[in-house]
Amino acid sequence: MNRPEREAAVRQIMERTVPRLPPELHTDAVRRGSRMLRRRTLARRLLWLLLWAAAVTFAVWAMVAEPWVEPPSETTPPLTGW
Repeated sequence: MNRPEREAAVRQIMERTVPRLPPELHTDAVRRGSRMLRRRTLARRLLWLLLWAAAVTFAVWAMVAEPWVEPPSETTPPLTGW
């Protein structure tokens, strides 16, 4: 296909009328979009709640267990120099 034929084909495609969309397409798209937004919002809130619960759980554990304190020695050191 040479250049004039390609240009003619493109002109023919561009001169066509735009096909009409079904009227119910808009309402279906809005319904699906709002459902997706609700699900996304719910998922985001659940994740924040889970993150908050994990942070509180960690804080409570850290206050009770005190992992930064060295545990007491279970054996006595050897006595030398007596």
